[in-house]
Amino acid sequence: MKYFLVTFVLVGFLSCKKESHYTFLQGTAFGTSFSIKYKDLQYRDMSVSIDSLIKSVNKSLSTYDVHSDISKINKGDTSVVVDEKFIEVFKKSKRIFIETNGVFDPTIGVLVNAWDFGPEKKLKNLDSTKIKALMLQVGFDKVHIQNHKVIKENKLTYFDFNAIAKGYGIDVIGRFFEAKNITNYMIDIGGEVRVRGKSPSNQDWKIGIEKPNFDGSESVQKIILLHNESIATSGTYRKFKIDENGNKYAHILNAKTGYPARSNVLSASVVAALDCADVDGYATTFVALGLEQSKVFLKNHNELQAFIIYTDANGNLKTFQTEGFE
Repeated sequence: MKYFLVTFVLVGFLSCKKESHYTFLQGTAFGTSFSIKYKDLQYRDMSVSIDSLIKSVNKSLSTYDVHSDISKINKGDTSVVVDEKFIEVFKKSKRIFIETNGVFDPTIGVLVNAWDFGPEKKLKNLDSTKIKALMLQVGFDKVHIQNHKVIKENKLTYFDFNAIAKGYGIDVIGRFFEAKNITNYMIDIGGEVRVRGKSPSNQDWKIGIEKPNFDGSESVQKIILLHNESIATSGTYRKFKIDENGNKYAHILNAKTGYPARSNVLSASVVAALDCADVDGYATTFVALGLEQSKVFLKNHNELQAFIIYTDANGNLKTFQTEGFE
């Protein structure tokens, strides 16, 4: 499974086929590929509705759309009245921010841009002085929502929900299916997955976890079965930059320092009977925390199961999984 930044673009549906009352949709969304399967005795084509739902998420949460609510807020517009989608993602982010003691922090957006991983231009000659100044804009404990409006203690604070928004977009589609009495489905967008019911073979859904290959090739590290659960994977082995000195740094930043996270975790997959947005946020957190701190966190959160690929002190590839991860 791969990790992608959300770009909130739906190009179109490449194929649609039907089998055993299941409809199969494939295409691109949020800057990556998607695969959707759902069982519907009426064979209803949900592609137009899905397109509309993704556009609604885009309008609320896309930092890549200059006309979105979040872009307007980031530019200092205090008149924006946010919708329920923004509020739900905000509340989920606030909860994970508190649970992780600030390791997960969507106000890190100004640093994401500075390190050239966001929609804004990279900050040239980035040094410790500039990073220290930018860190004054960071802190999810300094932002609030009141009467559907975002209140920022620092007007320059820049939101970036990309670590959770793709999972949330999957949830929006899943809830739509359930409202249409579709109880057997699988939604996979860029490796983040939400499933309900049974697969076309009338079994639990089989999901593959990608092996972190540094040469760009793709292979499966592990296959698991999901039932009424969500899974998200975050990793550093594909999305990274190399500076002028040849140093490699990953897209996941340390919200405490403003620098790319120094972590021995290459990939973290999280499974839970929760929304995909939740496991999406936790997967990113575990990469930032590193293996040992992730283990501590998992001991206090039995609702989460995790499979972590990491490197040991000698650079060897190792894996860790919680007891309930099968």
